[in-house]
Amino acid sequence: MNPISLPKRRSLIASLAAASWLCLSPMSHAQPAYPNKPVKIVVAFAPGGGSDFIARLLAVKLGDKLGQPVIVENRPGAGGNLGAELALKAPADGYTLLLAAASYTVNPSIYKLSFDSVKDVTPIAQLARGPFIVAINPKLPANNLKELVALAQKQPGKLTYGSAGNGSIVHVVSEYFLDTAGVDIVHVPYKGTSPALTDAIAGHIQLVFGTVASTLPFVKSGQLKALAVTTPKRLPALPDVPTVMEAGFPGYQVTNWHGLVAPKGLPRDIQARLSKAVNEALTAPGMESGMAQDGLTAVGGKPEEFGALLGTEIERWGTLVKKRGIKTE
Repeated sequence: MNPISLPKRRSLIASLAAASWLCLSPMSHAQPAYPNKPVKIVVAFAPGGGSDFIARLLAVKLGDKLGQPVIVENRPGAGGNLGAELALKAPADGYTLLLAAASYTVNPSIYKLSFDSVKDVTPIAQLARGPFIVAINPKLPANNLKELVALAQKQPGKLTYGSAGNGSIVHVVSEYFLDTAGVDIVHVPYKGTSPALTDAIAGHIQLVFGTVASTLPFVKSGQLKALAVTTPKRLPALPDVPTVMEAGFPGYQVTNWHGLVAPKGLPRDIQARLSKAVNEALTAPGMESGMAQDGLTAVGGKPEEFGALLGTEIERWGTLVKKRGIKTE
């Protein structure tokens, strides 16, 4: 038998190698298209709150766009850090996402976290934004923010405001206003927003910064008086109530926002797929009216835009927390 020449041998080996790769590639290289199973959104707060509402509203529309069920899992605890840690330490495969609220950017300056709130995430998109309502007990002799501040200046340390707890987003945005206005109003922490609102209505405290969903019904019923909203634009449901900037404090604005992030290392194609689906879901029928129930408007946008917001907000609140000496105890 004649030996095979060297050129022919090399050609044969190359052909066999190519054939072997073709036979093996469907098993060893092909990956099923994303997503091919349900996607989970972790909400770091209890059911029934604003974050839970947004997540469940989004889940239905996002599931339609992805072609897979999107489920919501509530993991409350430690000011939202328990759920955040769970989500961000999950595999970066696009099947576990975190619903990040505004408090997410406060926590790094208050708690000792086991993760980096910027470096350990892959941003997907901002979902929504809306104001806090600055509300007082109607019996307090103040018809606007300047009158409230003047009253507090005449009685330093006498007026009180309530929050959902030490280190909560409501605590921080309230202290931000006191710092901006240069006034002293005593903080009374509660275990949640509802008891703070109840005591404001009863007159046990005088002031509260509340979310639209929790506060607006009491303003509409006359049990609380709205003095301002914290965003640059007025709230459509309260067209006669000015913004804090319009009320005489141009340096103050705060947005109550929500967004979606994934663990770091998420493949770019999956990030792009999720971002596209989220943006489409935010414009789906029923989303605008659904968010309006909580005084929110849909935002959307590019992942890098939401990533920039996270960094900016963490820096802002970190400076304020240090200046005001805000702690969880």
